Amino acid sequence: MKFNTIKNFLIALALLLTNFSIVAQEVVADTLKKQTVFSGKKQKIDGIIATVGDYLVLDSDIDKNFLELTSQGNSIKDISRCQMLGKLLEDRLYAHQAVQDSIIVTDAEVKTKLEEQLAYMVEQLGSMEKTIAYFKKNSEEDFRADLSEIIKMNKLTSEMQRKIVDEVTITPEEVRNFYKKIPENERPTFGAEVEVSQIVIHPKITDEDKQKVIDKLKQFKKEVLEGSSFATKAVLYSQDPGSSTNGGYYKMNRKTPFVKEFKDVAFSLAEGEISDPFETTYGFHIIMIDKIKGQEVELRHILLSPNVTDQALKDAKEKIVQIKKKIENKEITFADAARAESDEKETKANGGVLINPKTQDTKFELTKMDPSFYSQVSNLKAGDVSNAIIDTDQSQRKKYKIVTVTNKIDEHAADYAKDYLKIKELALKEKQINAIAKWSEEKIKETYVKINNEYRDCEFANNWLKK
Repeated sequence: MKFNTIKNFLIALALLLTNFSIVAQEVVADTLKKQTVFSGKKQKIDGIIATVGDYLVLDSDIDKNFLELTSQGNSIKDISRCQMLGKLLEDRLYAHQAVQDSIIVTDAEVKTKLEEQLAYMVEQLGSMEKTIAYFKKNSEEDFRADLSEIIKMNKLTSEMQRKIVDEVTITPEEVRNFYKKIPENERPTFGAEVEVSQIVIHPKITDEDKQKVIDKLKQFKKEVLEGSSFATKAVLYSQDPGSSTNGGYYKMNRKTPFVKEFKDVAFSLAEGEISDPFETTYGFHIIMIDKIKGQEVELRHILLSPNVTDQALKDAKEKIVQIKKKIENKEITFADAARAESDEKETKANGGVLINPKTQDTKFELTKMDPSFYSQVSNLKAGDVSNAIIDTDQSQRKKYKIVTVTNKIDEHAADYAKDYLKIKELALKEKQINAIAKWSEEKIKETYVKINNEYRDCEFANNWLKK
């Protein structure tokens, strides 16, 4: 797959990135779809317009995808039915090949996603009854069954895509060549950016309060070993907003971005084993391992944080205010103060410098910042130090911090030296797109594909008609 202009490449890149995030969106859009396979034989259903391996595409699937895009405020005027069908065919090719490659999606994964999606739909539509009526289903049982099939197919699709691109790497020479081939007047523009450092002070927690949490987690472990449900306790008591509603469930490997202490414990346990309470920057945890599959583990965990007193918060604020005064009085630099005083392990050693988790460099594009973070830094000039800011971490624990902008970078055309990491990311994405295109070309040749007559005049990007 070659790109005549950088504009064409960025369009393709946007489509690829949409592909990776489409799972949650398509669950709603595809809900009326019905896949039916019995012992390898497909039952005839009105409206089938295409078949890819063991998966079907209905004419109504196209309409529902258009409806979903419109409901999200996207324009569909330049998207044809043929283009939308091409996208649906690609998704089903990924899912079919994932099954052939023995990629497994567990019932637990499907159930977790199902409950998340149902909760979202019910919240949007008002009730389960209204949701069932909106999607024209006969019962909640039917709705759950159809939705589970869709979630499983979409999960297979995303896992297959991930498997393809995870094997793609790029060298510095390839990055350099990618940059050189972009005409100067077509180089992408990067928005205004800032580099930020911060100093964080956590309210002090007494040993007594810590021990209360540890004892509570030990009691949970004892009750689970005696027959109680770990998942139920996670729903009822865990303070982790990212997993409590799912019974504390996470799936992770060595590369998953969890804190080191959490990963060390997770990968030290056997299947079915429950850890003793341990501490991370988020609080105290216990972990139970559900399954170990090669380099991946499926686990559940419960997070509890000790209570913070009003006096402890007041003391933390006073300390951060005093640090700010010392910096402004030139008694100490911001970086040295961070190394000496900050309670944030991730940034303390490098003088408080924040790393952008999306790009792994020190620059944050203003237009892509979290709104609350943007409000904290957007009005600061380079070298300014903010007032004391009360903030919360992912576990809703309160802390105080001060931030400074160490550098401001205006909007500019891509520069190889200054923007190497961003250019590397674009180059890698192009290589991933080409890898997917090559993979698709090969798999289409060896997969059963049938497109009904009404769509056989379509001009597809891929060779679905096997001409």
